Amino acid sequence: MSAAGTADDVRRAVGAVTDPEIRRPLAELDMVRDVRVDGSTAHVAIALTIVGCPAAARIERDVRDAAASVPGVTTVELTVGVMTPAERAALTERLRGGRTRVMPFGPDSLTRVIAVTSGKGGVGKSTLTANLAVALAERSLAVGLIDADVHGFSIPALLGLVEPDGLPPQPTRIDDLMLPPVAYGVKTISIGMFLPRDQPASAVAWRGPMLHRTVQQFLTDVFFGDLDILLLDMPPGTGDVAISVGQLLPHADVLVVTTPQTAASDVAVRSGLVAGQTGQRVIGVVENMAAMTLPDGTTLDLFGSGGGAAVAAALSTDATEVPLLGSVPLSVALRRGGDEGVPVVIGDPADAAAQAIAHVADALARTPRGLAGRSLPFSPR
Repeated sequence: MSAAGTADDVRRAVGAVTDPEIRRPLAELDMVRDVRVDGSTAHVAIALTIVGCPAAARIERDVRDAAASVPGVTTVELTVGVMTPAERAALTERLRGGRTRVMPFGPDSLTRVIAVTSGKGGVGKSTLTANLAVALAERSLAVGLIDADVHGFSIPALLGLVEPDGLPPQPTRIDDLMLPPVAYGVKTISIGMFLPRDQPASAVAWRGPMLHRTVQQFLTDVFFGDLDILLLDMPPGTGDVAISVGQLLPHADVLVVTTPQTAASDVAVRSGLVAGQTGQRVIGVVENMAAMTLPDGTTLDLFGSGGGAAVAAALSTDATEVPLLGSVPLSVALRRGGDEGVPVVIGDPADAAAQAIAHVADALARTPRGLAGRSLPFSPR
C-alpha cells in the first residue's frame, strides 16, 4: 500500500471517531487537522473544541486506536490543539443548523416532547421519569431528559450522574452551547449541574421569571442533537414551570403520574386539566405505588386502589379517551435503584416494577405523535 493511500485511510479512520459529548464524527466536526504517514508512523493532528475538554483523554485514545488499526501503521504520533474562537463559532452555528439561539423543539420538530406531571409531590414521578427515559433508550430511541423540577431536582442522582465529589457533572460549554451529560444513553440536563461547587447544599429560591428563563435556556442552549423523544420531569402541581412549559411547548404530550390513593388522584386530575388548557394533549396516566405481591402470595395495597383508573376516567372526554398506561407496584428494587443511581429497568429488569415501567415505555413508543399545529411536508393541489 502506498504512503498516500495509507494517509487517506488514516484520515478516514480518525475522522470516523465519534466525539463522546457531541456524538458526531470528528470529520463532521472539522476536528481533524493534518494527517501524514512516514513509513509505518502516522502523524495525526486534531483540534479539541475547548481548552480542558472533559472528553480529551477518551478522544485521544480513540484517535490513536483508530490510526493504529490501519494496515501498515505501527506507530502513532498525535498532536492535540484547540479550535480558534472563529472555528468554535462556526461549529456551534453548524450544530444549530444555521439557526441562532432558536428553541429546536417547536411544532415542526420531529422530536416528540412528553412532559411528566403530577398533582402533588411524593408520588415517585421523578423515579418513573428516569426509568422511562432509560427504558426508551434501551429501545434504540434517541432520548433527552430535562429535569424541570428546579426546586426539587433529583434526576442526576437517580441516573447515577454523580462525580467522586458527590456532585453532578457540569455540562461542557462550547461558547453559548451546552453539551448535556449522558447516562444509560439518555442526554440529561438539570439545574443541579449548575449550582456552586463550593456550596453543594445550596437551595434554588427562584420565582416566576427566573424559572421561565431557566426552562427556556434548557430548551434553547442545550445541544441534544437529533432526538426521538424529549422527556421533561415537571415539578408537582400547576405553578410557574407548568405555565412556562405550556407557553413554550403547547404541542407537548403530557403523562400524568398518581398513586392509588384518592387524596393523590384527585389532585393529579388538576395537572392534566391545566395541560389541556394550554393546548397540550394528555396521552395517559401511570399509577405508581400500586399493590405489591408479598412472598407468601398475598398483596399489600398500602395506598389503596383505583386511583389511576379514576384519574384516567376524569381526564377522558367523549372525543378522547385517556388510557391508564400502567400500574407500577411498590418495589424495594425500584427504591434501591434510585438510591444507587442504577434504574431498576437496568439493574433488575425482572422486578415487577421494572416490567410495569417497560410496559409503559412500550406503550409510549407505539403511541403516535399528535400532528396538531405541525406543518406537514406537502401542500394540496
